[in-house]
Amino acid sequence: MGKYVNLTGQQFGRLTVIDFKEYRKRSDGHNNGYWRCVCQCGQESIVSTSNLTSGAVKSCGCLQQEKAKESHTIHGFRSRKDKVPRLYRIWSCMKTRCYNKNRKDYKYYGGRGISVCNEWKSDFAAFRKWSLSSGYSDNLTLDRIDPDGNYCPSNCRWATAKEQGNNRRQTIFFEIDGVHKPLSQWAEDTGIPRQKLYSRWHNGDRGYALIKATA
Repeated sequence: MGKYVNLTGQQFGRLTVIDFKEYRKRSDGHNNGYWRCVCQCGQESIVSTSNLTSGAVKSCGCLQQEKAKESHTIHGFRSRKDKVPRLYRIWSCMKTRCYNKNRKDYKYYGGRGISVCNEWKSDFAAFRKWSLSSGYSDNLTLDRIDPDGNYCPSNCRWATAKEQGNNRRQTIFFEIDGVHKPLSQWAEDTGIPRQKLYSRWHNGDRGYALIKATA
């Protein structure tokens, strides 16, 4: 059988050597010893001397499986098999809009100098904590109060799609008798079709002229 270093009882990573198994001839003609090992998870495996002493093998295979699982996990959930939480998707999209120049909408965000605050940029947990304490729910969207401002706690809120639509840079606002509202809200409140109000506004009508009765 030949001489060999007795590894019985020694531990290598998660493996503990139980006893010697056999010699196997390698392609170069030399013999390599193989050992019966038990892993911390309870599984047994046969491992060569070289793989044990070099650290190439540290478990029955469970360690590699755990690492693979961790590599597919983002902030506590699986990114491939499990559905990615909506809140994480919002956080991720918020950042890519500001920093990914390949996105079509980058010009409206990062291209205009809009950024994500340091508190949120690299810390999803901080963004999640703020969201849950600021009224987040699955029917709301992240809205910047000042459309020209950055993504940060003081300039963000959770709003309905309607509220967010009214807060866009392109939204037309006008004031009548001290009441300041977006055009779409005036249309809803007066019953006048939005397109008709827009035409009047575009033609230069202001104030009560915008909501005058039509024939």
